[in-house]
Amino acid sequence: MFSISFRQATKFAAPAALLGLAACATPFQANVQRFQQLPPAQGESFTVVAQDPANAGGIEFGQYANIVASEMVRQGYRQAANPAAADLVVSFGYDVDTGRERVVSDISPFGSPFGYGRFGLYDPFYGPRFIGRRGLYGRGFVYGFNDPFIFGGGFGGVRSYTIFTGEIDMKIERAGTGERLFEGRAQSMSRSDDLTYLVPNLVEAIFTGFPGNSGETVRISVAPEGRS
Repeated sequence: MFSISFRQATKFAAPAALLGLAACATPFQANVQRFQQLPPAQGESFTVVAQDPANAGGIEFGQYANIVASEMVRQGYRQAANPAAADLVVSFGYDVDTGRERVVSDISPFGSPFGYGRFGLYDPFYGPRFIGRRGLYGRGFVYGFNDPFIFGGGFGGVRSYTIFTGEIDMKIERAGTGERLFEGRAQSMSRSDDLTYLVPNLVEAIFTGFPGNSGETVRISVAPEGRS
């Protein structure tokens, strides 16, 4: 009868365990597009308002608005004590779609580390290039996503997932004149439709390297919690 020792068993189990940990620790990834003509921050005051009037005054929106406000303060602005007297108006919106099914073929651990995903050939070891506050950012596949743990990667075979597209939209205007200073959008594809998970990560992505180069689309990767 075939048998293996405990040492042999742990030898084979360790790589699988490490692969599982790698999947759990996969960074949150988003495509971010920004257009801006913001002058350097000089402590201007701001207020955050809802793009969708239905969200105005809502508890959920207030939670996300506080995250946006914290990032604005980090950039050198200050939250207006009186919103009506703010120098800048930051309008903020968020959404997640109903999801789409994706059927993927996993990468065999015994074959090539390269595979084909939804948007073509991808290299799971390809990564962004620049270090940000909590993650990495740089040019990536600006036309799609190539996360091997969403669209494939693992032990071979065919699997089906529901993939959700989450998005936030942010605009900054001068109060009074309405002059547009910033337009930004961050979008991610995820197996989660939980806005309490998606929105904070998308906000962090849009503020990574803020305000960015106008007209440039970048791939942002936010480090998992505890791995800053």
